Amino acid sequence: MNPLAPKPNLRVGDIIKADKVRVFNHDASKAVITSHMAPGHLEGSYVGKRHAEEPSQNLGVVRTLLIDNYDSYTYNIYQELSVVNGLPPVVVRNDEWTWNDICQYLYEENAFDNVVISPGPGSPMRPEDIGIGLRLLLECKDIPILGVCLGHQALGYVHGAQVVHASEPVHGRLSEVLHNGCKLFHDIPSGNSSGFKVVRYHSLVIDAESLPKDLIPIAWTSSTDTLPFLGNQRSGVILDAYERQLNGKKSLSFFSEDSKTGSFSWPSSDAEEIPSGKILMGIMHRTRPHYGLQFHPESVATNHGRQIFKNFREITEDYWRRLRSSSISGRKHGVYNALSSKLYLACMQVPNESRLLSGMPISKHLIDSTETGPFSMCNMVNLSHLRKNVKYLRLKWRKLESFASQAGGARNIFCELFGDHKAENTFWLDSSSLEKRRARFSFMGGKGGSLWKQITFRLSDQSVITSKVGGFLSIEDAQGSTTSTFLEDGFFDFLNKELQSFCYEEKDYEGLPFDFYGGYIGYLGYGLKVECGVSSNRHKSGAPDACFFFSDDFVVIDHFHDDVYIMSVHDESTTSRLWLDDVEQKLVRLRASKTNRLPSQTPESSTNSPAIVGFIAEKSREQYTKDVEKCQEFIRDGESYELCLTTQIRRRIGNIDALELYLNLREKNPAPYAAWLNFSNENLSICCSSPERFLQLNRDGILEAKPIKGTIARGLTPEEDELLKLQLQYSEKDQAENLMIVDLLRNDLGRVCEPGSVHVPHLMEVESYATVHTMVSTIRGKKQSNLSAVDCVRAAFPGGSMTGAPKLRSMELLDTIESCSRGIYSGCIGFFSYNQTFDLNIVIRTVVIHDGEASIGAGGAIVALSNPEDEYKEMVLKTRAPVNAVMEYQSNSLSDE
Repeated sequence: MNPLAPKPNLRVGDIIKADKVRVFNHDASKAVITSHMAPGHLEGSYVGKRHAEEPSQNLGVVRTLLIDNYDSYTYNIYQELSVVNGLPPVVVRNDEWTWNDICQYLYEENAFDNVVISPGPGSPMRPEDIGIGLRLLLECKDIPILGVCLGHQALGYVHGAQVVHASEPVHGRLSEVLHNGCKLFHDIPSGNSSGFKVVRYHSLVIDAESLPKDLIPIAWTSSTDTLPFLGNQRSGVILDAYERQLNGKKSLSFFSEDSKTGSFSWPSSDAEEIPSGKILMGIMHRTRPHYGLQFHPESVATNHGRQIFKNFREITEDYWRRLRSSSISGRKHGVYNALSSKLYLACMQVPNESRLLSGMPISKHLIDSTETGPFSMCNMVNLSHLRKNVKYLRLKWRKLESFASQAGGARNIFCELFGDHKAENTFWLDSSSLEKRRARFSFMGGKGGSLWKQITFRLSDQSVITSKVGGFLSIEDAQGSTTSTFLEDGFFDFLNKELQSFCYEEKDYEGLPFDFYGGYIGYLGYGLKVECGVSSNRHKSGAPDACFFFSDDFVVIDHFHDDVYIMSVHDESTTSRLWLDDVEQKLVRLRASKTNRLPSQTPESSTNSPAIVGFIAEKSREQYTKDVEKCQEFIRDGESYELCLTTQIRRRIGNIDALELYLNLREKNPAPYAAWLNFSNENLSICCSSPERFLQLNRDGILEAKPIKGTIARGLTPEEDELLKLQLQYSEKDQAENLMIVDLLRNDLGRVCEPGSVHVPHLMEVESYATVHTMVSTIRGKKQSNLSAVDCVRAAFPGGSMTGAPKLRSMELLDTIESCSRGIYSGCIGFFSYNQTFDLNIVIRTVVIHDGEASIGAGGAIVALSNPEDEYKEMVLKTRAPVNAVMEYQSNSLSDE
């Protein structure tokens, strides 16, 4: 049988039985544990051997069951295994299958060849953290198992080793590793200066002195010092940190293997002793095919990580080949046969209902529609089912070549076309920083044609206190009528259905160099995390949790070529020629008049002015530094690798001209992902000067994230500025922060991208802006064809640079530390085009003006190396540009009076 490989990212998620062993809320009863899983030395009964069967043909694939311990790096392992095994693994949360389910799939149906137990927050000594993993390691003695980080610690703990606090937490930092040459490290060098450097994310370790005789140490750190990433990377662009392999190097054979039983044994004596002061990095069981790695082979900065997964595949194949030939084990050989392959595919196709992806159904295929008249593309599958909701869209556009500068630039064009009446109900996705071509296009518009509407969503109070999503949606149309409804399935589900209801002609936008052709422009608030797996929101936002315009008439500026595009979307019953004519005439008159409608220039402010003067802080300096220390306690206990702590500052400003404030902000702090939004009905304006892209999906199906982690102030002189830039670039702390978030974003993209396509073309590059230098990385991948734009956003929201890792546990912890809602801050602003492309920023360096109050959010990533006072200073630094914009505006307003 040669089965079709199923689409990746499918997981088992609807089997959540009453006797599951994991309690997600740590405050809940921790006694949910069966008697055979009592802490200490666990004893288990052997589950029994499998029924004998004639061997089947090896089709070159290995089927892995990947146990996810609610980690944010699991899908990096998933991507690696998909490539190495020739088939995507089945991902199962550690509380989704009961022990009966495990026995059925592993022993009765023989659906898997090996098991990998992922990293995760917490400790193997807490059943709510490790779930079914302990019993797998205890009882499945005849199945190859690889445990990573938490899985490694669980392997030690289940056989009686002690798991203790490390001498120091190590997260996002590298170590050189010495190993003993066993099969797991075949063709991998060993020791100092060998090139085998690995990434570590852990606060707990197995006490090497407590290892029982059944467990053999196979790897340990080669020195007591950790290493920064710089100096470790290879020359050229980093596309895949696993590709470097040794040529022709043979691994040392430290083990003998019983040809009759396939069991492993140490040659002549007990395991080698680990050198004094070194940290245990790997173990294996003496007689079982069970391995553990304390480090993360899936990290982008680990050398030879892919080779480790290849070696585990070979270990698996060799193990079943020997057992099949010996006929000792009744377990069917671990390759495809007609029955087991069907079972494996069935496992992968179970609907996704897990907590992490709750509300994220796998969308149906986007297909060509040849039965809809002139419309060649539709975003939904069954037109007959949703015929009454189908929206047939057409696009008309005009191009004014080399025109933008003639009309005075983007500011002049926006103020002329949309600046009247304080720019009410307008948007401007503003690439105001063009340095080094960081951004190219600006999109601007206002209340448009007959298809225009505004949608406003507020989470229900129930969504704030429980995991039940849902909220109230208000829709205002172009005629001013408003309708309201309750969305039981939440906002992402609504937006997904909206975008899938559009039918359109691809030829309408042929020749356009950008990816927005009409659709939704607005923001997603941080509180929507409850639709992405978080159990609850501790704090409720005063502003709407999501607000968007459906934009049908808008203008695009191509800053590279100075071109202006006039765009209009209409349906079958309307036309767009009048709007196109009107805007073109206004722009021509603007060029002829050479009138600059910009507000008067404001004097340059000192970059060293106190950043939060005039604002009221949610937390004092003392409170903020104590919060940093609290974050570090969680990190030391293994609850998180990195926590992105934030706070808010506020100031009453009354009724102001928010557009003038934004124009001042964009002038003083230009940014590639800046934005202006005004929702007059909500008394809400957003003035954003964000340098960070959250996520983009272009028309070729390429996803891109550009997280920022690592910030330092600009210098007063060119010499000081360059020194500060180098200080940031070579800071081990900032590199660790950035690497952790890069691996997190690789994981988020890995959930929705084709196997092997996720890569990092730019790692830890320093970009300079008006007030700060920042460390930026770029992650890209090819979207799976069966997933929608909203599926991709929901898999990664909120942006990992604003949460920390592991994401779910970190967000829950931050909710207990932070004293107010983040609201719009930490969410994203951008567009969703009707053809399923999108581009979204991260809402930072932003002034949110709501009901007469200006609020600014800021914070930073807390890691084990953080200094609380330095973290407070960094938080204040990040408020400098938006605070100065507010203070200068108000100062000028008073002087004008």
